[in-house]
Amino acid sequence: MGPSSRRWDFDMTDQTARAEDEAAVPTEAAAPAPSTALEREHADMKDRLLRTLAEMENLRKRTEREIADSRLYSVASFARDMLNVADNMRRALDAVPAELRTNADPNVKALIEGVDLTERELQKALEKNGIRQFSPQGEKFDPNLHQAMFEVPDPTVPAGSVVQVVQPGYMIGERILRPALVGVSKGGPKVAPPSSSNDNARAAS
Repeated sequence: MGPSSRRWDFDMTDQTARAEDEAAVPTEAAAPAPSTALEREHADMKDRLLRTLAEMENLRKRTEREIADSRLYSVASFARDMLNVADNMRRALDAVPAELRTNADPNVKALIEGVDLTERELQKALEKNGIRQFSPQGEKFDPNLHQAMFEVPDPTVPAGSVVQVVQPGYMIGERILRPALVGVSKGGPKVAPPSSSNDNARAAS
């Protein structure tokens, strides 16, 4: 075999080796695709995290609401007892004739004014603690807010209207603390007049 033949064999062998080496080197196009399982696990962890955060936020809001309700409604029993005091003071003031208020001895006048001032301060203290008075005079009777004591025949007003308030009612927060004691009309038309009783009813719900 001549020199040219040996050189040709050597060149072919060298080219084959280089081709095999190049085939063994991985290219970017042949890189493995991202793991689908890993992506699913990441999405699942993100979903669980968002759900946990949402549950924690709901728990925080519910706890805050329960604490606020506890602070407000924990005084309900004490407030009912104080309402009796307020009622008695109002009865005492209503029992004083207007003439006596005008012509009474200065000491008696001072006493009356002192009772009146105390009654107003008591109402302010109740309101400060979320307890408010309501008087449904002229409104439609609402069994959720009012307690009917008697009926009053009166054809000039719609039946079922509050024509007399014997004792005002009280709300604590959004709940009824004490219903108003009222007299209700009968004998009139069945259409009730516009009133604010609906607003009170929403507050009591």
